[in-house]
Amino acid sequence: MKQPCYLDLEGARQVLADMGVKLSLRQMQRAAEQDAQGRRKLPFFVDPIQHKLKIEKDDLLSAYFKRQAEARNNLRTE
Repeated sequence: MKQPCYLDLEGARQVLADMGVKLSLRQMQRAAEQDAQGRRKLPFFVDPIQHKLKIEKDDLLSAYFKRQAEARNNLRTE
């Protein structure tokens, strides 16, 4: 079984940058902020040991590719 790789905000930003998606740290922070219902745009969580926001790398990539597929589907239906 593959070990999970947890990323902080900067690490997540770097993974996306390596894929060609350049985001500022502020944009990443906005994606990690909770809305009024307590939900986040990306599945970040507070690490219980370090008390910092973290995201599992595979979850980040999955969310990115899911949104990319949704965008393609929306383009085809218009």
